[in-house]
Amino acid sequence: MTSEAFFERIKTQYKNNLPFVAFRKPNALALTGLLQNNDDLFFSEDYTEKGFVFAPFDNSEKSILMPSESSESISAIFETSAAFEASTVTSTTTIEDKAFHINLVNKGVEAIENKAFKKVVLSRKESIQIPEADPLKILKNLLNSYQSAYVYCWYHPKVGLWLGATPETLIKIEGKRFSIMALAGTQNYKGDLEVTWQEKELQEQQYVTDFILKHLKSLAESFKASEVETVKTGNLLHLKTMISAQLKDDVSMKSVVNALHPTPAVCGLPKESAKAFIIENENYNREYYTGFLGELNVEKTIAPRSGRRNIENRAYALTKNSTQLYVNLRCMQLKNEQAILYVGGGITQSSNAEKEWLETVSKSFVIKSVI
Repeated sequence: MTSEAFFERIKTQYKNNLPFVAFRKPNALALTGLLQNNDDLFFSEDYTEKGFVFAPFDNSEKSILMPSESSESISAIFETSAAFEASTVTSTTTIEDKAFHINLVNKGVEAIENKAFKKVVLSRKESIQIPEADPLKILKNLLNSYQSAYVYCWYHPKVGLWLGATPETLIKIEGKRFSIMALAGTQNYKGDLEVTWQEKELQEQQYVTDFILKHLKSLAESFKASEVETVKTGNLLHLKTMISAQLKDDVSMKSVVNALHPTPAVCGLPKESAKAFIIENENYNREYYTGFLGELNVEKTIAPRSGRRNIENRAYALTKNSTQLYVNLRCMQLKNEQAILYVGGGITQSSNAEKEWLETVSKSFVIKSVI
């Protein structure tokens, strides 16, 4: 299918008020779509289903499922084009918005000093008026701008329309082979990956890594963590550690998700006390921001390794269930002729409220530039 035909199918699905998702994995060319053939609202009960899952930040709420059995899958190769004309959207935040966020960060730091938790991730939303917004145009802009991110457009008439370009993998599982990304710390990209990180960012990233390793102990036969590296996503730099593991045979997908979501990278540590602080103090509902999304238990064919000893086995490809879930960051919701942007940052005892505000401003440009 050509990319033009792909977008025409998505456009028709949207006009008919039928659910769909279109996405491209990081550093890939293939664009995939899942078109649900009715407007029913399905939920994942235990993550054993096949399809595409869209989950909220609050893990006590249900995760939405687009079931494979009720959907048509389409695909195309999307060739990135020359840079599009940058948006002229400017900041719509007010003095009151800034004051509220700075006060929120200070409350978070105070709670940390009082031993309520070690870290908390605090966020805000920002609304921009965009009458007659074209979600497919925004999707193409995201695809052209963020080739190393997981780019998506998700729609359900009974829930809403979301788009994003997230840099962060939650989990990838093929059979019992598991990997997860620990991503934290932020600074602006200024042309060089060789940068100095402050103790605050290094500590923040270590909290995420330690949390994952702690919870993997009861789930995995073995695991290992990579060295910390600096990675670029859009106009920002982050610290990243990759963690891989071999899951135990009796470990379910539900137990993995429940143990790890939401991670300290989007919630805090300890998880439950940080989450309670967020819900009580952020003064808005995150909904699906800092939730997760992706393919669930999709069959993937894996060819045997090439080599002289495998000549006779080359005809026998292996089929495994593959799950790839991504954290819903750098995202927006289109609603009532507005683009609602969501941005945040990790708060530790050494956080500076003014700097944390500026970090959210930098992150907002990632999405504003494509509107």
